[in-house]
Amino acid sequence: MFVYKNILVAIDCSEVDTIILNHVSPLALKLDATLHLLHVVHSHTLDQDRFLRDQSLSILEGYRKKLEENGIDAHVVIRSGEPEIEILNEIGEHRYDLLAMATHGHRLPGRIMFGSVSRSLREKITIPLLLIRPVQ
Repeated sequence: MFVYKNILVAIDCSEVDTIILNHVSPLALKLDATLHLLHVVHSHTLDQDRFLRDQSLSILEGYRKKLEENGIDAHVVIRSGEPEIEILNEIGEHRYDLLAMATHGHRLPGRIMFGSVSRSLREKITIPLLLIRPVQ
């Protein structure tokens, strides 16, 4: 049996985040695992990157505090760049046991981008992948 101790959770700062966290939180509690909340800032200018980093940091810190109030060790990770590349880089640089992410979380343009990220990661990832399809 695999024991997941470090779970990377890809967060896209959308309404889908709650669905993902509701799936992985009981798992983390049961296994005494740490959740690493990863958001990849995808921007085109330095000013946009700064704004989106600040905005996403605020959202992820809120999630982290709520998780810790519920007895789950959680950390925030923010990277900048192409989501697929940065998720793979994060996995390559650290020891994660599982990646959890939604198949998509945004309206049509975001669905195309994040849907393609999850499809691509299925082929390239070196750890187990938990894909959560949000039901809306």
